[in-house]
Formats: sequence, C-alpha cells, structure tokens
Amino acid sequence: MDLALLLLRLVVGLTFVAHGTQKLFGWFGGYGLAGTGGFLEQLGFHPGRRAAWMAGLGEAGGGLLLALGALTPLAAAILIGVMLVAIVSVHLEKGFFNPNGGYEYPLVLSVSALVLSLAGPGRYSVDAALGHEYAGVAWGLGSLLVGLVAASLELAARHRPTVTPAESKTA
Repeated sequence: MDLALLLLRLVVGLTFVAHGTQKLFGWFGGYGLAGTGGFLEQLGFHPGRRAAWMAGLGEAGGGLLLALGALTPLAAAILIGVMLVAIVSVHLEKGFFNPNGGYEYPLVLSVSALVLSLAGPGRYSVDAALGHEYAGVAWGLGSLLVGLVAASLELAARHRPTVTPAESKTA
C-alpha cells in the first residue's frame, strides 16, 4: 500500500509541478507569466500576471509538497482549489472529455489529490518521517473544504469577461 501511495504521489505531484512551471517559467512548452497572465486577463482575472503567478505557484508548490508527502492535506487543498478555478473558468462549458477541452483531466488530478489527503501519504513520505499522521476523513474533508472556499473566493473576485477566449481567437 505504501508503495502505491508513493507512486500516486510522485506521478500526480510531479505532473502538477510541470504544469506550474509552464505557467511560471515557460518550461515544457508553457507560456510563462506573460502569456499565462494574458490568457487569465481574458478570463477576468485581474491583474493577469498575479493570477498566473498564484496559479503557477499553487500548482508547482502544491505538487512538490504532494510528491514529497509533506503537509499532504495542505497540498491537496491548494491543488483542489487551483483545479476548481480552472474547471469553472475554462473547462466546464466544454463538457466532460479532455480532447474537447473538458474538465475530465483537472477533475482526475484534483480527486487524486483528495484521495491522497484521505488515505495519507504513506510510510515513504516526509510526513511519516516527521511522525505526522495526516490521514482520514477529517483531513480529506478539511482539504476539500479549504480548496472549495479558496476557489470560491477567487472566482467571486474575477471580472466577467466581455469576450470569451474562444471568441477572441476568431475576432
């Protein structure tokens, strides 16, 4: 079981790190802060560069914490929050399936983070090495609640875009 948790943490956590560094530094074919910030401005997040910084930092930092199994419920809460904002602001209107730009992929990533908060990071983790037992329904629900509240606050603060990103590409 501990090996399975380690494998899940590494794959999901490092996937988040890669996506975060795309936003922050333009690595792995990303657009960096300027490009991501411009896109987020179109979605109503002002200032866009700050929103890109927060999303990138949340994905990279939360992903690193998750991969290490360090403060796992906090890592899950951060990642759930970032993914919920992405789902609502970008993916929801495109349906479920990922090839259509739907919410399938961010949903799977956020639920994976939630599962790790529920199950705990396992024996091969920083949390275990420090003697912390962050696992169970209370930790999982806490991660989910914090992620939901953070995402709700971010979404409530955004300005409704006057032109959708799809319309701006055709204009």
